Amino acid sequence: MKKPLDLVYILKKEVIPALGCTEPIAVALAAATAKSKVKGQIKSIKIDVSPNIYKNGMAVGIPGVNKVGLEIAAALGAIAGNPSLKLEVLANITPDKVKQAIALTEKGNIEVDINCDNGNLYIDVEVITEEGVGKCKIKNRHEDICCIEVNGKVIFENKLDGETEKGYIKQLQKTSITEIIKSIEEIPYEDIEFLLEGAKMNKAIAKVGLEEGLGMGVGASILQNIKKGILADDIFQRTVLLTAAGSDARMSGYQMPVMSSAGSGNHGLTAILPVVAVAEMKEVSEEKLARALAISHLVTVYIKSFTGNLSALCGCAVAAATGASVAIVWILGGNYLQMGGTIKNMVADVTGVICDGAKTGCAFKLSTAAAVALKSALLALDDVIATPDNGIVTDSVEQTIKNLGRIGTPGMVETDREILEVMMEKNKLKIIETVC
Repeated sequence: MKKPLDLVYILKKEVIPALGCTEPIAVALAAATAKSKVKGQIKSIKIDVSPNIYKNGMAVGIPGVNKVGLEIAAALGAIAGNPSLKLEVLANITPDKVKQAIALTEKGNIEVDINCDNGNLYIDVEVITEEGVGKCKIKNRHEDICCIEVNGKVIFENKLDGETEKGYIKQLQKTSITEIIKSIEEIPYEDIEFLLEGAKMNKAIAKVGLEEGLGMGVGASILQNIKKGILADDIFQRTVLLTAAGSDARMSGYQMPVMSSAGSGNHGLTAILPVVAVAEMKEVSEEKLARALAISHLVTVYIKSFTGNLSALCGCAVAAATGASVAIVWILGGNYLQMGGTIKNMVADVTGVICDGAKTGCAFKLSTAAAVALKSALLALDDVIATPDNGIVTDSVEQTIKNLGRIGTPGMVETDREILEVMMEKNKLKIIETVC
């Protein structure tokens, strides 16, 4: 007999708080864990990461320090990180610890290399001190530690690979989008009420982004144009500016957590904030908002299970915004065909938006993603839905999503490689021949 799919369990695994961009923060977590196992002054740190971890750590702000890069993330993690806080590992750093971390990076004793042999999410951090060597490895998920070593001896090992450990993903892939939505409609409210905390968290950081004009200032600029009368003060612009402002603040390194989705804080902003904007306009109940957020997150996770957790595709555009779009259709009273229809519209519209690393400019893409999410939803509600003669769209919603996954992998593997090489050339970094 088929085991029932525990959607609440999936939500609790995939929707968690994160402070800072999850790729460098995962490196900080590994460094903090490695250092926690050995005493003594830090002499050097060696970092081995998969290409996409490297790509997403090059130019994004690190919370608590006006710097970017995996080196400072690892230094902060090793010197001041609290590994028990997982993706909020840098929550309690002090100015004094920041100075120590900067001093460590300036000594030139932190080495970063690309590892192509362990999947697309792999981190290996070795912290060498005057008294010993600590090593921590993370694989498949940003917070999943698979191995800890002290002086060459393994003291912890999780041999479960990602496919086994995330067995619920395999089961989710066999479930239809309509089945997922129907299940969410029937789940007791108290089981998903916790999702409202994510709405509060992500609205809070968006508010800071708007008020302080952080990062690129995309959200703040849209707001100023509304005040000037150039843009309309409507649900469309409010959806866009709220989502962009959240990314403005987060990518600048502002020290405030967000609620992530499918392993990404920006996915969390995109999956949550457009839904919140529409829900507030319609003045829906907290219960209805919680169910809408559950739909958004689960569709995001479903799509990411096919596109991969890190790839050349911008997951905010193709996954999280699509989840938000489905949730918006649901809030506005659409039927199941229209909810599936907005997925087809999104695939027909934003497939091919690339991920060229985490940086303040992500706010541009999140603003676009939010706009398309709302547009696609409204079109679907009017039964304007991409038909099967449109590119990779098919009659089946699920097959359309699978086709999207193929575009990412294997389709854009070479694109991903070229993106990273261009970024490294631009920054005058040594091109590693084994970039994969």
